[in-house]
Amino acid sequence: MKIVFLNVIFFIISFTTQANTYFVSKKGADTNQGTEASPWLTIQKAASTLVAGDTVFIKAGKYNERVIIQNSGTTDNYILFSNFQNDTVIINGSGIAWGGAWNGLIDISNKNYIIVTGLIIKNADYGGIWVDSSNHIIIKNNCTYNTYSCGIGIWNSNFVTVDSNEVELACNDGEQECISVANSGNCLVKNNNVHDNGPGTEGGEGIDIKEGSHDIDVYRNKVHHLNNRLGIYADAWNRHTYNINIYQNIIHHCSETGLAVASENGGLIENVTISNNIIYYNKYGGIELGDWSDIGFIGEKPIEHVKITNNTCYRNGKYDGGWGYGIVVDNPDAADITIRNNICSENNAQIAIQQIATGAIVDHNLLFGNNNASGTLYGTDYIVENPLFIDTAMYNFHLQNNSPAIDNGSPENVSAFDFDGFNRPYGDGFDIGAYEYHPTLTIRYNRVPNDIVKISPNPVFDIFAIIIKGSKFQNYTLKLFNSDGKLVRETKAIKVKNGSISMKRNGLTSGVYILNVMADNQVIANKKLIFD
Repeated sequence: MKIVFLNVIFFIISFTTQANTYFVSKKGADTNQGTEASPWLTIQKAASTLVAGDTVFIKAGKYNERVIIQNSGTTDNYILFSNFQNDTVIINGSGIAWGGAWNGLIDISNKNYIIVTGLIIKNADYGGIWVDSSNHIIIKNNCTYNTYSCGIGIWNSNFVTVDSNEVELACNDGEQECISVANSGNCLVKNNNVHDNGPGTEGGEGIDIKEGSHDIDVYRNKVHHLNNRLGIYADAWNRHTYNINIYQNIIHHCSETGLAVASENGGLIENVTISNNIIYYNKYGGIELGDWSDIGFIGEKPIEHVKITNNTCYRNGKYDGGWGYGIVVDNPDAADITIRNNICSENNAQIAIQQIATGAIVDHNLLFGNNNASGTLYGTDYIVENPLFIDTAMYNFHLQNNSPAIDNGSPENVSAFDFDGFNRPYGDGFDIGAYEYHPTLTIRYNRVPNDIVKISPNPVFDIFAIIIKGSKFQNYTLKLFNSDGKLVRETKAIKVKNGSISMKRNGLTSGVYILNVMADNQVIANKKLIFD
């Protein structure tokens, strides 16, 4: 389990006007005052005490307890639960059988304005972090491991952000999904790493937006190596589910379909946008609008108003003995479906309409490989050529400068940005696939063994550091490009092995930038930075 925590001071500045700051330590006692010099022993003591504006910092250790948050914050005074500095804080549910379901080892029910960050939650009898009937909740930079049900579950809630968490071994013979969002609205699920679920006998999909959820954005997540389950799922079940945006995700090595939309029990799911995703090496399809049903359900399963644009689907069906299309519509009640500007390369077959209520719009897609299976089609304004990715062995699906996908896409109803966050179009026209071609990103990496490059902080406010752990003393050239590919900064560093190189923002506008790092004239990294 890879654990990465970020400094959380900005949470306090942004979301709370501090009333009190408390501390929890394995050396404390719940009869103490809760100060750093006299800390509490249990996190539950903090959860029972904190009120609007309060913060608790939890010091390193293993806390064998269940935490039920008792009070709410307010709009300008969130309650914050955080690890102290970079301490490793583990909430371990081993031996705690609370005898229930639909709840979590950390439980937030009927509460508002809560932040939970920097914690490791493991060995849960049901869910890891559970949010129910609550509003304005932030779950950020946590790790969940070995949870019977969800690693993170959101139910009947609004304005919940699930950001930069790692979810591993979720649904370990339990139900639901690794991250579940059900009957909830106005939520963000972003930057999470979801992988290596349980056996998948009872649930276990990676991220599922379902059962009446609406106005949900799912983006920049990595979902991979799932057992017997698909990666990202939007399922209406029996409720009206709508306004679901799924973009900039990477989904790979799942033992099912990569990304799917369905109505398993008759609820209408509509206004779904699937764009700028990279989906490869899944057992079955890359993207599927499916016809699955709950046991015994025989009614209509409507899917309407779905736009599938600028995705890259590569070699789906070529993993774990499977078979799959790049993109397939297989639902007799599907209507108003658009498939545009996608690259489908070397899947078992590329694009197919097997069942649909009304004809789909299929245009400006690039197809490479077999496309002769049941229901396959090309649509209009298609290209049948090798897309010329930079390096498929390294899963680098940026386009080479002579790719036929460049400038050959349609501008109609497509995303204004690409997988990297760059504006579309760059150059003379819109490109096909998840990446808009940028010359600054087309250089094949010549990686120097053991060199590690990190950026801190990112997002950038003023000054940022390029932290290099090198294999030997080298000369480095650092070039910063804006989203239009224009060089805006350049710095050189001589004879660096392990060190930090500083660069200043100096008035550069907000947006996405790319830092190109070269060591002795070899490209070793391209890093994306966000300037706030």
